[in-house]
Amino acid sequence: MAFDIEMIKSVYARFPERVEAAKKLLNRPMTLAEKILYAHLDEGVAKQIYTRGESYVDFRPDRVAMQDATAQMALLQFMQAGKSKTAVPSSVHCDHLIQAKEGAKEDLERAVYTNQEVYDFLSSVSNKYGIGFWKPGAGIIHQVVLENYAFPGGMMIGTDSHTPNAGGLGMIAIGVGGADAVDVMADTPWELKFPKLIGIKLTGKLSGWLAPKDVILRVADILTVKGGTDAIVEYFGEGARAMSATGRATICNMGAEIGATTSTFGFDENTAEYLRQTGRTDVADLAEKIGEYLTGDEDVYAHPEKYFDQIIEIDLSELQPALNGPFTPDLRTPVSSIAETAKKNDWPLNMEAGLIGSCTNSSYEDITRAANIARQAVEKKLTAKAELFVTPGSEQVRFTIERDGLIADFEKMGATVLANACGQCIGQWDRESIKDGHRNSIITSFNRNFAKRNDGNPNTYAFVASPEMVMCYALAGRLDFDPLTDYLVNADGEKVKLEIPDGMVYPPKGFDVEDSGYQSPAEDGSKVEIKVSPKSKRLQLLTPFPEWDGNDFGDLHLLIKAKGKCTTDHISMAGPWLRFRGHLENISQNMLIGGVNYFNEKTNSVKDQLDGQYKPVPEAAQHYRDASAGGIIIGDENYGEGSSREHAAMEPRFLGVKVVLVRSFARIHETNLKKQGVLALTFADKADYDKVLEDDTFDVKGMVDFVPGKDLTVVIHHADGTSEEITAKHSYNENQIEWFKAGSALNLIRKQNA
Repeated sequence: MAFDIEMIKSVYARFPERVEAAKKLLNRPMTLAEKILYAHLDEGVAKQIYTRGESYVDFRPDRVAMQDATAQMALLQFMQAGKSKTAVPSSVHCDHLIQAKEGAKEDLERAVYTNQEVYDFLSSVSNKYGIGFWKPGAGIIHQVVLENYAFPGGMMIGTDSHTPNAGGLGMIAIGVGGADAVDVMADTPWELKFPKLIGIKLTGKLSGWLAPKDVILRVADILTVKGGTDAIVEYFGEGARAMSATGRATICNMGAEIGATTSTFGFDENTAEYLRQTGRTDVADLAEKIGEYLTGDEDVYAHPEKYFDQIIEIDLSELQPALNGPFTPDLRTPVSSIAETAKKNDWPLNMEAGLIGSCTNSSYEDITRAANIARQAVEKKLTAKAELFVTPGSEQVRFTIERDGLIADFEKMGATVLANACGQCIGQWDRESIKDGHRNSIITSFNRNFAKRNDGNPNTYAFVASPEMVMCYALAGRLDFDPLTDYLVNADGEKVKLEIPDGMVYPPKGFDVEDSGYQSPAEDGSKVEIKVSPKSKRLQLLTPFPEWDGNDFGDLHLLIKAKGKCTTDHISMAGPWLRFRGHLENISQNMLIGGVNYFNEKTNSVKDQLDGQYKPVPEAAQHYRDASAGGIIIGDENYGEGSSREHAAMEPRFLGVKVVLVRSFARIHETNLKKQGVLALTFADKADYDKVLEDDTFDVKGMVDFVPGKDLTVVIHHADGTSEEITAKHSYNENQIEWFKAGSALNLIRKQNA
């Protein structure tokens, strides 16, 4: 029986009624995304039509998923909410704190020893509040969710930006900050701006070297890293129907790289088959009974231009395998032209590492195609010219591929099999070979490839591709190689060519596992004690942020004017900093240390206006805070793109930053700032970004009349004594303004529960 089957029965019992009511209200057929959204309204049966891209709507998600790095802060906040148990089924997954270095056994043992305090905390909090706990080594959150929790038509939020992975099974699964998770777990409606809808029609069928990964690499190429912002992407067409559920999950997973709210596919026989293969026949049977409600209506897919805000059509028969990168996931180069493009752009041709796995590509199907190439290599007497690492997505996948001999296939060609964890994908990679900082290229089947993302080396050029392409380039050891046409030279000096790999969607003997790593919570958690040492360097109980004093902000000191791309990796780095995710004071020492200062083109070097000295960003911010001089951050376009990590919003708040004023925000980061009580503003005229000088101070006027839709005025005071006024826009609604006034969304929840 599936987890939380009674909850799923309840969702399906009300689903048809709610969809029919919405359809009557809209007076037209509905997309899948609309059906799920309207079926999860806080108001129950829809009473009004919501405007895409404008209406703020309260929803009731069915479940919450958290990974260990973000769960620490989320649960520290939930402990303040005044609840004895989570209101919806929730789970914690220990996947982020395991560093890749030697191999699965050694790395896992070291992680358990190093992080025992954190794991004990997460385990005890989960036990107390009724949360399912997946131990270290159980697997990566999104693969474990896909195998155990995801269900068609459901709505889930997760404290990780790649939560949309579950869209492969037809969910609306959205990455959020921990404060949003606290809302849902504390039985508070969850707010979201009603998304716009992008329809992607897939015609033809994948064949040959093509993989589902190539579809999302092409979509990223078309939409860029912010083209999906505030939109749900819905895939349909013959090409979508022919794809496996795990292939669809790969596509939905990387929808985070285009800024999409989430992505999804309609329910069909492939969805049902995956549910049955993973032991959830009961869910498949329930879904089939209301199958027409779990996909878009027929006329929607026949005439998509009438129902979607944007339509993209991709003919899979004309698609080519490609590599995306370096330094951004939307720069696409087909393998047929990578040699020419690499030489033209002076990219390092030495391909030094190939990495397979991550939450994006670690299914049984992915592993079998990669393992087929590993067998070819052994048979053709080829050896990898680059280091090769394989990361299974879950213990169920790992146990099954070991049973079926696939791990042995990789090991025969010299690959290192790592623990079931995020590892290198999130910077948890102790890579000795690049400690000298030399230029090199790597290829991964991961999702994100910003500078320094994987190994901390700014001179590592990371490319993203399908698992089979990773295998090919690892064998070649060169970037200027086309697996479709080029030959390799084997140990006997013979020219050999790799053949199109065969893969299997499901294991012929079925999935199996001895110990999945799951720990169920106590029936009664009232007696469970949670201990956090006041001397701990890893964990720190939270102190509520102060309420707004009701006055305009004045004399705000410029902390940094960030130039160009400033992702959450720049604002709050991962890698070695992950160990402080439960300690706000300690992790705040990484705030914006990766952001480029507009005025000196340096990272982690800003002018402290109080003493005129250049110093690290956190040090300057703390100086302002302790001197009661508020700080302001100025940012460029799509500020805060990337991970959902709320630390990137909590750290500025903790260090006294009152305002973040940018040209545009990434969706999750803007919401996170609002949740933590930071005033998030955008330039009404984007050219006003250029007016900000290094020694400026700022006033924000109009806050006494802070209401939805009304602009605020920012006064910029220059060092020469002159001033100029600019207009700043905001997207706050009435509820979000209440968060701001209370000092944070959590402060408001605590008041309401009290």
